[in-house]
Amino acid sequence: MGTFEIIIFILLALVVGGLIGFIARVIVVEKGFQTARNKSQNIIDEANSQAEKIKKEKLLEARQEIYNLNLENDKIIKEKKAIVSDLEKKMTQREELIERRSVNLDKRELNIDRKEEVLDQKKNAIEEKASKLESIIQEQNTKLLEIANFTEEQARKVIMVRVEEEMAVEIDKYIRDREDQAKQDAGKIAKEIISQAIQKYAQDVTAETTVSVVNLPNDEMKGRIIGREGRNIRTIEALTGVDLIIDDTPEAVVLSGFDPVRREIAKKTIETLITDGRIHPARIEEIVEKTRVEVDQFIRDMGDKAIFETGVGKMHPDLVKLLGRMHFRTSYGQNALRHSIETSFLSGKLAVELGENEVIAKRAGLLHDIGKAVDHEMEGSHIDIGIQLANKYHEHEAVIDAISSHHGDVEAKTVIGVLVAAADALSAARPGARSESLENYIKRLTQLEEISLSVSGVEQAFAIQAGREVRVIVRPNEIDDQKTHLVAREIKQQIEEKLSYPGTIKVTVIRETRAQDIAK
Repeated sequence: MGTFEIIIFILLALVVGGLIGFIARVIVVEKGFQTARNKSQNIIDEANSQAEKIKKEKLLEARQEIYNLNLENDKIIKEKKAIVSDLEKKMTQREELIERRSVNLDKRELNIDRKEEVLDQKKNAIEEKASKLESIIQEQNTKLLEIANFTEEQARKVIMVRVEEEMAVEIDKYIRDREDQAKQDAGKIAKEIISQAIQKYAQDVTAETTVSVVNLPNDEMKGRIIGREGRNIRTIEALTGVDLIIDDTPEAVVLSGFDPVRREIAKKTIETLITDGRIHPARIEEIVEKTRVEVDQFIRDMGDKAIFETGVGKMHPDLVKLLGRMHFRTSYGQNALRHSIETSFLSGKLAVELGENEVIAKRAGLLHDIGKAVDHEMEGSHIDIGIQLANKYHEHEAVIDAISSHHGDVEAKTVIGVLVAAADALSAARPGARSESLENYIKRLTQLEEISLSVSGVEQAFAIQAGREVRVIVRPNEIDDQKTHLVAREIKQQIEEKLSYPGTIKVTVIRETRAQDIAK
C-alpha cells in the first residue's frame, strides 16, 4: 500500500471519524436540548400552575374586595337614601307649612278685603250722613236767618247747642256700652286676683286709740304719784317728756304726749311704780331708765317679728327699729305696723297673681308707711321721710317708687308701686279697719249730698251706707233715661276731684215717673 493510499485512508478515517463525532455530538446536543425542553416545559407548566393558583387567589381577593366594596356602597347608599328621605320629609313639611301659610294669607287677604268693603260702606254711609247733616244745617241756617232774623254767628251757636244735645245721648250710649264690655272683661279678672289675695291673707286688726290711760288701784295713789309739792310728777314729766293729766276722773291718770314711744315709756313707768310702791325721784329715774331699755328691746323685737312674719329678707337694723316703733303709731285707730304687715301680704299675693317679684312687693308693702315712725321728729310728710329713709338704706327702686306713689301724689313707675297702692287701699277700706271721727263722718256725708245736689236736674240726694253710697233722685221731666248715666258720671267726677276718702263711693241715680188718675 502506498503512501497516497495511506493518506487517503487517513483522510477518509478522519472524515468518517469527524462525521461520527459530529453525529454523536448532534445526538448529545439533541438529547440536551430535549432535556432542556423537558425542564423548560416543566418550568412552564409549574409557572402556569403557580400563575393559575395566584390568579385564582387574586380573583378571590378581588371578588372579596368587590363584595366588601358593594357592602360599603350599599351602606353609603342607604345612608344617603335616609338623608334624602329626611330631606324629602322636611321639604314636604315645608311645602305643607307654606301651603297652610298661603291658605292663611288667602284668608287674611279675604278678611282684609271684606273689612275694606265694610269700611268703604261705613265711609260711604258716614259721608252720606255728613252730606245730609251739612244740607240740614244749611237749611236750618237759612230758616233761622229768615224766620228769627238771627245773625250767622247766633244761628251757629243755636245749631251747635242742638247738635251737642243730640250727640250727647249717642256718646253716652257708646261710652256705656264700652264700659259694660270693659267691666265684663276686666272686672272678672280683677275680682279673681283681689279675692285670691284677700283670701290668702285674712287677719283681724283691733282698732286702737292714741289716748294712754293708767288705771290706779285707789285715789290715794294719785297723791303719791304727784308727790310732795308735785316733785314726783315733775320728775316723771322731765324724764319721759310726757304730760300727766290728773283731773277729777276717779282712779285714772291720763298721759298726754305727741311721741307714742315716750307715752308708752311713761305708762310702763307709772305701772311699775304702782306695783313697786316706792315712789320718789331717785326710784322714778331708775325705773324710767330700765323701762326705756325694755321698750327699746320690745321695739326691736316687734320689728324682727314683722320681718320674720312677712319673709322679706334681711334689713338694716335701723329700719328694723323704725318698723318696731310703728307698733305705737295709729292712723284712724288702725295700728300702723299691723296695717303695714297686712299691706305687705296683700302686695305679695297680688304680685304672685301677676307674675311679679313677690319678695320685693312684700318688702315695698311693709315699708310703704315707714316715714310715719319718725314723722313727728323730721320735717316733711311721711312719704318724703320714707323716701329719704329708703334712699339712705339703699332699698330697691321698686320699694322707693311704692313709697312715693302709694297715695297717688305721683304716678307709679313700676307695677309693684301700683300693687302696693291697691293693697294699701284694700287694707284701709275693709270694714272695721279704721275708725273715723264723728265730725269728719258728718262732714263727708254733707259734702256728698251737696256735690250731688249741685248737678243740674237733681231733685234730692241721700248719702247712705256710712258714706259708701250716694243715691240721687232726678226730675223726670228734665232728665230722661239716657241722661241718667251722664248725671251719674258727672257726680262721680266731682266726688273724685273734691273729696278725699278711703275705698270707693257708689253713685246711684234714680228716675221715677208716676201717673195718677181718680176713678169717679
